[in-house]
Amino acid sequence: MRVLYLGLALLAGGCQHQMGPAVHPGLAFAQASCGGCHAVERYPSSPNPDAPPFAAIVNQEGLTHATLATWLRDAHNYPEEMEFSLDQAEVDQLVAYMLTLSDERYRPAI
Repeated sequence: MRVLYLGLALLAGGCQHQMGPAVHPGLAFAQASCGGCHAVERYPSSPNPDAPPFAAIVNQEGLTHATLATWLRDAHNYPEEMEFSLDQAEVDQLVAYMLTLSDERYRPAI
């Protein structure tokens, strides 16, 4: 019986290790919904040169959780080509993820 418990413990530990670090739910949403135009991770450039990278958005002076959430909720602010709307849960996930890209050392690309 001890061998069975040991085997299960090793198997469970191996499964946890293979899964890797948890992915932020906002990142998964951003990749699926925004990644076609915006760079949604820390360093890459955007696929669409007219779409700012998320890091450039969240590292603007004065941007806060409230200002970003308000902008994302107010669909009339989106450029026409986005044709996009978000429910409150999506806004919350996206804002929480985007703010993980805040970095006081951020410098926009030249």
